[in-house]
Amino acid sequence: MDKNKSMGLWSATSIGVGAMVGAGIFSIFGTATQISGNAVYISFVIAGFIALLSTYSYAKLGVTYPSAGGPVEFLVRGFGDGVLTGGLNILLWTGYIFGLALYAKGFSLYAMTFMPAGSAAIWPNIFATAIIVIFTAINFIGSKAVGRSEIFIVSIKVSILMLFAVAGMFFINPVNISTSHFPNTPHILFGAGIVFLAYQGFGLITNAAEDMDDPEKTLPKALYLSVLIVICIYVLVSLAVIGNLSISEIGNYKDYALAAAAQPFLGSIGFKIMAIAALFSTSSAINASLYGGANVSYLIAKDGELPEFFERKVWKKGTEGLFITSGLVILCTNFLNLEGIGMLASASLLVIYVAVNAAHLRLSGETGAKTYLIWTSLFSSLIFFGILTYYEFTNSTKTLVLFAAVLIFCFIVEWVYRKYSRRSLKTRTLTDEGIL
Repeated sequence: MDKNKSMGLWSATSIGVGAMVGAGIFSIFGTATQISGNAVYISFVIAGFIALLSTYSYAKLGVTYPSAGGPVEFLVRGFGDGVLTGGLNILLWTGYIFGLALYAKGFSLYAMTFMPAGSAAIWPNIFATAIIVIFTAINFIGSKAVGRSEIFIVSIKVSILMLFAVAGMFFINPVNISTSHFPNTPHILFGAGIVFLAYQGFGLITNAAEDMDDPEKTLPKALYLSVLIVICIYVLVSLAVIGNLSISEIGNYKDYALAAAAQPFLGSIGFKIMAIAALFSTSSAINASLYGGANVSYLIAKDGELPEFFERKVWKKGTEGLFITSGLVILCTNFLNLEGIGMLASASLLVIYVAVNAAHLRLSGETGAKTYLIWTSLFSSLIFFGILTYYEFTNSTKTLVLFAAVLIFCFIVEWVYRKYSRRSLKTRTLTDEGIL
């Protein structure tokens, strides 16, 4: 075993679980419940199934092309070096920005539970901005220890959520989870579109393929295991919340629904513990997304490739990317609402999933994948994207127009930058001899 590549199954799985669990469910649970009602746990299952389908392509591609570039490597391999691949990479970076904004917004709303009633409305924006500034400062200093305790961090927040879920099961009001109160099917699907963002993060495991001693075995197992674990956690947590709070109560406490759901059976201490867990989880997700995915996407967009030695947790000398990313996150956090940010992040992610599956179809001969599974994943992502688009068309056309503008802008920026800089996208994968 290469001592420099000592990442095992549970370390790799913790990257995916750590990026998915906590921040998404803390940030958007209340909003999702307003859409899909007491069937919100069904929405989490549907969204998880769509994510699980895409893990097939990520697993096959990640094993064939192990690279810190992750999905960008797959797109370059499938579509070649062109405006399409470059624009999609910028969209991926933009998706991380929206995700970071959502986590910062979630952090601020739970932080507000520690403030006196009637506090000024500006405080959520202050908290959201502050948490991004803090992590930006840590990154700028260049701390290499930020990601070394990921298993420990993940263990704590998963343990808190599971304790909440298990304890909550003993106090469930059967009326609250009765199927007779389920909304119509379209609303359950619309809710799934919103909570789909809660599964963002499993793709980060592919970025760590270079650190695995045996990526051919470890990578697929870590991908599937992380998504399955997260589906179970989300379903249990969802049942605990809707079982202890009515839909109207969740509506009243939608900004901090999980903390409010702990109060009936754990008292005020339970409320505070869950609020602290939310702060912990959103902070951890900001860490994983900012120092991981956003870093990779920005450096590839700028230089066309990652440096030969790349530490995912540090932005190296590209600190301008750190400041640009953080600045855009702060703007989104302060000027967009929670649901709008969630839709933009989910839509961006779905477009990337569609693109990765389309690229995989062109590479299936090299990966040895079953094409019918790739087609299934591709069509399911497309259908899901259509459902999310339809919901926004009927409820918030401004958000839909903004996403269309962002999508077009990403490809315009790529075309202009490519023409100006003459930058090209390069592949860099591992072989037995080293890095290509």
